Amino acid sequence: MAGPMKENLLMFGATGYIGAFIIDKIVENKASFGRIAIFTSPGTVEGKADDIQNLKSRGVEVIVGDVTKSDEILKAYQGIDSVISAVGRNVIAQQIDWIKLADETPSIKRFFPSEYGTDIEYNDTSATEVPHQQKLKVRAALRETKSLDYTYVVTGPYADASGPAYLGALPLHADTGSYNVKEKSAVLMGDGNGKISLTTCSDVGKLVVKALLHPKESQKKALKVNSFTTTPASIVAEFERQTGEKWSVTYTSLDKLRELEKHAYETKVPIAPVFTLRRIWAEGGTLYEKRDNALIDAEDMDTLENAVRDAITVQLSGKDEERFKGKKFQ
Repeated sequence: MAGPMKENLLMFGATGYIGAFIIDKIVENKASFGRIAIFTSPGTVEGKADDIQNLKSRGVEVIVGDVTKSDEILKAYQGIDSVISAVGRNVIAQQIDWIKLADETPSIKRFFPSEYGTDIEYNDTSATEVPHQQKLKVRAALRETKSLDYTYVVTGPYADASGPAYLGALPLHADTGSYNVKEKSAVLMGDGNGKISLTTCSDVGKLVVKALLHPKESQKKALKVNSFTTTPASIVAEFERQTGEKWSVTYTSLDKLRELEKHAYETKVPIAPVFTLRRIWAEGGTLYEKRDNALIDAEDMDTLENAVRDAITVQLSGKDEERFKGKKFQ
């Protein structure tokens, strides 16, 4: 007797910052899926030739086209069951067109929009937060579809040291939160004892795979998932333990963080939305009474110890900025 049909997948943003981790985990679990394809631009094929070749060597089908051309998207959609998007903030709104086209494609049953970060509908104030606006429009578009199921994978901030991720040094804006391995210094929000929920980038990929493999449990749902919950003070303690040195620790109050956020927008700091996200995190916007990990059989997650170990390696190697270079933060 034949087993259940395996889903055919198409991914947008597979060579981006978080997309690279997601496609890696999908390919690791390729026995659970049918076709695995990515849609990418001619520029990406040229500029990231090694990444593209690596994906091809692992059995990934690479479809090259223009994401603004409906006919090319529709052609790529043929025979696809689920679409996963991991595009950066600069093209978040483009997903609305892809969603409408997916709703017109009989084979497509599910759409995973680019979320993988802060909960954009955490409470009543979420609707006015600057970084959330485009993602909120995408959710609205999905709710208006006639035949699509969808899943929002809400992971909270990344336990990673790249660029402005939570365990990074962020030297130009350290007063918004920083863990600097080379200088053995940290800047913590509040008193350092407020809880924060984090997810490693590898676990983001793992959680997307788990959601794909649990369609009923993740149907039309915002999955609130993570790797672990900790405090800034506990993070510093783990950095000290692993580096074998005492760190210099200073603090930024929430009121001061709000001032910095306001000033960042007034002076048009390019990463001003990151100031907003860090304020949301410090206010407790990553915390829930209950997680959805168990719902999708995703309780075997990375630990704080592993995340700190990787952050030390990345920062000391100088890859904390290199890994993020040219990629858009979620």
